[in-house]
Amino acid sequence: MLKLITIYFSTLFCGVFAQEVKQNFHNYFYDQRRSFFESMPTGKNEVILLGDSITNCANWDEIFSGQNVRNRGISGDITLGVLDRMDEIVKRQPKKIFILIGINDIALNLDKEIILSNYQKIISKIKRDSPKTLIYIQSILPTNDEFSTFKNHQGKMNVVKEVNLDLDNLAKQNKVFFLNIFPEFLDDQGKLSKEYTNDGLHLLGNGYLRWASILKKYI
Repeated sequence: MLKLITIYFSTLFCGVFAQEVKQNFHNYFYDQRRSFFESMPTGKNEVILLGDSITNCANWDEIFSGQNVRNRGISGDITLGVLDRMDEIVKRQPKKIFILIGINDIALNLDKEIILSNYQKIISKIKRDSPKTLIYIQSILPTNDEFSTFKNHQGKMNVVKEVNLDLDNLAKQNKVFFLNIFPEFLDDQGKLSKEYTNDGLHLLGNGYLRWASILKKYI
């Protein structure tokens, strides 16, 4: 069993007060939001966006109005947390799943092997229990170390790039889609553009519109 690692966020994420976030992924917000997901009725031909706060903070049903899109992001989540809540995802037998997770694992300094192992288990779970679902792995987004809000997430762009390369290979091995959205958000210095962020990690409105413009043809 993985050791518990506690980190402290010094600010709010997506309107939730900062709290201890443990490597076992459970915290009040995670359990509240997971409970909400599990209480929702199952629809047909759903498109699920699955991830952490970067997914959580958008109203995807408003961005993709009429497209039957469901937001399954939880702020602060890690790959292990996503893996643990996959039963709720696969029982819906969604048409498509778009996954973006891993930046919080990197902030926790977890080994790449752990991240990739959890990703593999997530993919295998979908393929086994919802075989008709199309799987899209999205590259982890860049960060910008000119902001000090999320210090644990900064200074790790090399790791982000390495994990993204590994995710691309993992997608090929599993014959699922890989969407390399990472370069679409970079500035001239190779950082998350200030046009798209005000904290170096999360996206502003036009960042979500940029992301949506990429996903549009796949949704």
